[in-house]
Amino acid sequence: MSFENWAAFAAASAILLVIPGPTILLVVSYALGQGWRTALPMAVGVALGDFTAMTLSMLGIGALLAASATVFTVLKVIGAGYLIYLGIKLFRAGGALNAEPRTDAVSAARMMAHAWLVTALNPKSITFFVAFLPQFLDRHADFWTQMLIFEATFLALAFSNAFGYALIASRARAIVRNPRAIRIFNRTGGTLLVGAGIATVAMRSGN
Repeated sequence: MSFENWAAFAAASAILLVIPGPTILLVVSYALGQGWRTALPMAVGVALGDFTAMTLSMLGIGALLAASATVFTVLKVIGAGYLIYLGIKLFRAGGALNAEPRTDAVSAARMMAHAWLVTALNPKSITFFVAFLPQFLDRHADFWTQMLIFEATFLALAFSNAFGYALIASRARAIVRNPRAIRIFNRTGGTLLVGAGIATVAMRSGN
């Protein structure tokens, strides 16, 4: 696997992770209601949840890769279309971030477990990884090495992203509540996602 391929994966992952989904809304809800102390347990729970969903997805992708080159190529094209769809959806999302403060007092262990469950058991997580990961896999390189590198990279980014969201929500609540800031954020992320999907399709067409 080339450095360029890894860098593209890391950049795309960073963009995708900052998109507010169910997991991030949960993180923000806890942080708004209980402050910065939620950052570490929530970030750990998110990373564990992503590890669960990503591992299951990678194992399934590995089976497809070994079974059929054609099926794997089709999956990559579908994945590119999925990125474009996510980008358009994010661009049109507007400025709403529907996260109500959670004021119920719970332990750090329960917060971590809650974040893990929401992340790992969300069917969209596995679907997302199945569509996203093949864009960056090299069929001619060792699959297990790529799996280890991609998972370590994604989990480090997922942890940092959740931790950052929790700190921002607890320290700078006005930003989280500002529709204009969220709208700019969504449109920027959506544009980058559409660009990533188009670039992937163009790259496939050029091969």
